[in-house]
Amino acid sequence: MEKSPEAFGKLYDGYATRIYRFIYFKVSSSTDAEDLTAEVFLKAWQYLSEGKEIRSFSGLLYTIARNQVIDFYRRGTASKEPKLEDMELENLSDGGKMKEGLEKMQEATALVKKLKLLKDEYREVLTLRYIDELAPGEIAEILNKSGISVRVLIHRALKALKKIIEKSKNLQ
Repeated sequence: MEKSPEAFGKLYDGYATRIYRFIYFKVSSSTDAEDLTAEVFLKAWQYLSEGKEIRSFSGLLYTIARNQVIDFYRRGTASKEPKLEDMELENLSDGGKMKEGLEKMQEATALVKKLKLLKDEYREVLTLRYIDELAPGEIAEILNKSGISVRVLIHRALKALKKIIEKSKNLQ
């Protein structure tokens, strides 16, 4: 396969934000997420350079991203909690309005905390489906599962998240 930096640049532009977001929800640090995202695209470039067959570029990226996060935690360099200062206000605000941006930031932080209470498998499938907006078929390819098992997993994850949300409302 002939390497085309321009074509790869277009793929990077199309997927970088999604891969960053996927990683961020797993590592909760913007600096770590940026570093890991860069590593994902470097590994993807190397994979393409070897001329290996690729059925789905997004599937390749998410698989590499999952493996990078696993390696990150194995190295023991993971941050403990998401930090508000790590979340970019301008990306969360609507039309630059500070109040709305702060409210969205608080909601995102609360969601991250609730997602962290889920099993890793549930958190991952919900992130892929509802944050990265991937179809169940794409998720099945990334997770190396059947489409039916992914749908069941999404259903169970939503049910578990609903219980967590109800429990937190009852405590307030």
